[in-house]
Amino acid sequence: MFDYGQVYKDNFELFYKEDDLAKNFSYLSSLPDRSIQCSLKIKDDLILSGLPFLFEAFNFLMKDKIDYKSFLEFEGKSFTKAEGFEINFELPFNIALTGERIALNLVQRSSSISTYTNKFVKLANGITILDTRKTTPGLRFLEKYAVKVGGGSNHRYSQIDSWMVKDNHKKIFGGVVEAVEFFRSQNVFYSNMIVEIHDLEELEKAIQLGVKYFLLDNFSVSTLKEAIHMKRKDISYEVSGGISIDNIKDYSLTGVDAISSGSITYNAPHVDLSLKLG
Repeated sequence: MFDYGQVYKDNFELFYKEDDLAKNFSYLSSLPDRSIQCSLKIKDDLILSGLPFLFEAFNFLMKDKIDYKSFLEFEGKSFTKAEGFEINFELPFNIALTGERIALNLVQRSSSISTYTNKFVKLANGITILDTRKTTPGLRFLEKYAVKVGGGSNHRYSQIDSWMVKDNHKKIFGGVVEAVEFFRSQNVFYSNMIVEIHDLEELEKAIQLGVKYFLLDNFSVSTLKEAIHMKRKDISYEVSGGISIDNIKDYSLTGVDAISSGSITYNAPHVDLSLKLG
């Protein structure tokens, strides 16, 4: 099983530092450590995700770690409020009380994004749904994980995963041709280049430059259809900008390879779970 706790150790340290419980050592040390029953209760229609982060939030505080492998069968599953589904496990009371809010915040955030992403996926007519770097600082690892659980795919994790020629590059370097030449001068053999395109004139120039990957930004549906007529077999179109749950069907056209939306991470409606102790 992937060791989430070890890989994201620094994140958990930050989460608990933010909670600032160490200032009241006498309170923490006086809590009883007897084993109690804990119940994660689903109180909404949702896709459950983030269980590894929920359990690792408790494991961070424990010498004898919880083996939660058997619970991962529920990761990514759809549940309804009416089912009243819950996951039961045991923890020492002091650990459960100390880690409860952090653990619950993480699983709720992950489940919210997975649930919302899946709504986009179902409306996209088989077109790949991508996230963006519009994530919560400190939570990108969890939010991009949640997108994948919801059926979406990850775009760049960082600025240098792929070169992306954006409007600011074009403005500073003097246009799409000059910006593409700048990135090609970096001489990174395996780095793909994605060019953000804002009109059909730019698109034609970039196609002539031999660019293969395009992000068509804030295109109207009618302009997108024109762009699709210009598309060659060896290039890829990603559509982005202003795409929401309300209009995604309009952009899910044959010839579009992917739709990226920051909305799936920054605008995911909250889903309700609770963690009951004892």
